[in-house]
Amino acid sequence: MSKFKAVILDRDGVINEKSDEFIKSPEEWIAIKGSLEAIARLNHAKVKVFVASNQSGISRELFDYNTLHAIHQKMLADLTQHGGHIDGIFICPDLKGECRKPNPGMLVEIEKRANLSLQKAPFIGDSQRDVQAAIAHGAQPILVRTGNGSVTAKSEQLPRNIPIFSDLAEAVDSLLAQ
Repeated sequence: MSKFKAVILDRDGVINEKSDEFIKSPEEWIAIKGSLEAIARLNHAKVKVFVASNQSGISRELFDYNTLHAIHQKMLADLTQHGGHIDGIFICPDLKGECRKPNPGMLVEIEKRANLSLQKAPFIGDSQRDVQAAIAHGAQPILVRTGNGSVTAKSEQLPRNIPIFSDLAEAVDSLLAQ
């Protein structure tokens, strides 16, 4: 059993391939190699897994809630084939507001709904806003080089003590080895 009870994951660029044009349909949702297996390993270690994803494509009218639901259904179905599950998916479609990363609003909401503390919980993301949301809430930011992560890793604004891994699978391997 792991020493942490929950992990927060960004979606696009961490679990699935990222697109500069947004993921707008289930057909565009493609898992990053090893990501679904990594989530299943967390599940088997009795770690709760939550997704915190901005999803501003809704406010930009690129897709609607029904389409987002269909995308998430594909993700969950694919994950089930690997023996895994997600304990909660939290989104913030707003272009501004407390829920939108880099603000910690989604983390506050996860804590309320799941009745657990995310203090020092690993938050795995690929962007500066993921790191900022984690720090703002007292979670442990972890960066992956998939998605925007390779560019983010070179940023002067990135705190130097942030663990950086090639992908979600490598990050999970490290977390579970602790």
